[in-house]
Amino acid sequence: MTVSRRTVLATATGVAMTGATATGATATPAVAAPSLRTLREAADYAVEKLRTVAPTVTAFPVGTKFEKWTYSQNGDWVGGFWPGTLWMAWLYSKDDDFRTLALASARKLAPRRFDTGTHDLGFLFYPSWVTAWRLTGDDSWRTGAVEAADSLIRRYNPRGRFLRAWGALDDPQNAGRVIIDTMMNLDLLAFATRETGRSTYLDIAVEHARTARRVFPRPDGSTPHVYDFDPDSGAPVGPATVQGYSPTSCWSRGQAWGVYGFTTMYRRTGDPQFLDTARRLADFAVRALGPDHVPVWDYRAPQQPYDIKDASAGAILACGLLDLAAASGRSAYRTVALRLLTALAETCLTRNSARADAVVARCTRNRPAEDGVEISLPYADYYLLEGILRVLLPQDVDRAIDLSMLPMTS
Repeated sequence: MTVSRRTVLATATGVAMTGATATGATATPAVAAPSLRTLREAADYAVEKLRTVAPTVTAFPVGTKFEKWTYSQNGDWVGGFWPGTLWMAWLYSKDDDFRTLALASARKLAPRRFDTGTHDLGFLFYPSWVTAWRLTGDDSWRTGAVEAADSLIRRYNPRGRFLRAWGALDDPQNAGRVIIDTMMNLDLLAFATRETGRSTYLDIAVEHARTARRVFPRPDGSTPHVYDFDPDSGAPVGPATVQGYSPTSCWSRGQAWGVYGFTTMYRRTGDPQFLDTARRLADFAVRALGPDHVPVWDYRAPQQPYDIKDASAGAILACGLLDLAAASGRSAYRTVALRLLTALAETCLTRNSARADAVVARCTRNRPAEDGVEISLPYADYYLLEGILRVLLPQDVDRAIDLSMLPMTS
């Protein structure tokens, strides 16, 4: 389909500007003004969808094929999002069936506590085990989450001061590879320090975040997906990518991970440099949004703004912006977050399909690999609900994932 060129501009409050295209046609109108009713209706839809689908789910959803979930038995890197989604549904609906299913799903992740072959232990254990502990008080969940943090810190490279992203500890391939996604796994380490009193976990999280702050943000606030180091000397090699268009592009989901992750590290440490980095990344992402407020998969891919969408990037970014608004005291970030959530609720839900298992459509997993292009993804469902509940039930979300602004000391 041939699409005319349009103006892609946004104000600091995230309201898209209108204008004429190169052919004289009117630009795509901005998303409708946010409303709490729209968000409640989206949450209602999500809960009803989950109420229907969740009893049939026996493993961990990783993505959809022909609108039906496909599964991983061990959770892959996304296993924490299914129990996390069920916890969000429980907080919203108070239906104890969701609580029961969330606990049963989380228990299946138990063997992964000792997995030293991945950096994704925060994704796996924070929305599942940390949340289970915070909402039930059962200390076995807390103990297991700390064990997962013990596994994660084994991936720390003290020469380069980073957590290795991929590969077994004894595998030289990818030994110096760092990715922006890891910013989201650091809160598991902050949790472990808070619960044990041992500073090592948070110290490592802080060192990794400082390294990421130094190498990922470009002058305009965009980021690459990957940054490589020499694993032996710790010397920087340079930017790269796996899921972005190129080493010089800006993969939208990675940018969202960065906004959310640096904001979290500011909340856990009080270090203003982390807050400054979160704002730089957020400002770039806000400027890059089109009038429809649904991110393209890469903000610098040649076909943008008329490229493949990734609604999961929008849901993650909305959560990060809500957090950043609270941390910085700047309401403009909250305005954009509400517009993102409204856009997802109005244009990206699976309402028109009786067949769909998931809540959110129009997600893209790995565009360069042609893997999961415009499907549904479990983290989109999770972060959509987290974002909506941050607006509607902030105290309940705080109970689940800890939105405390009190700095921790390393």
